[in-house]
Amino acid sequence: MKSIIVSIAAAGLMVAGSAMATDMPDLAKKNGCAACHSIDKKVVGPAWMDVAKKYKGDAGAEARLIAKVSKGGGGVWGATPMPALDPSGKKQDAIKELVEFILALAK
Repeated sequence: MKSIIVSIAAAGLMVAGSAMATDMPDLAKKNGCAACHSIDKKVVGPAWMDVAKKYKGDAGAEARLIAKVSKGGGGVWGATPMPALDPSGKKQDAIKELVEFILALAK
């Protein structure tokens, strides 16, 4: 009986570990995204997994999120606005890569 309990606990830890295997991309760390966002829990802004779930299956989500990250905005996830990451428009490829990563978190 004791070995069954240990096996179940070990399996649970393996599942939890694999859920957390996705790390914050370096791009996000470099641009300060990690100050307000986490992959799996709300910080100041929403968890990226929650963003992915909200927009799963939404064909226009990628373009809207690229614009939101670039120019900033608020109102969708609460009163705290997100600052603009790229008001000059020079980091669009990097932002697209980041948004694709976020949207891919939807399970």
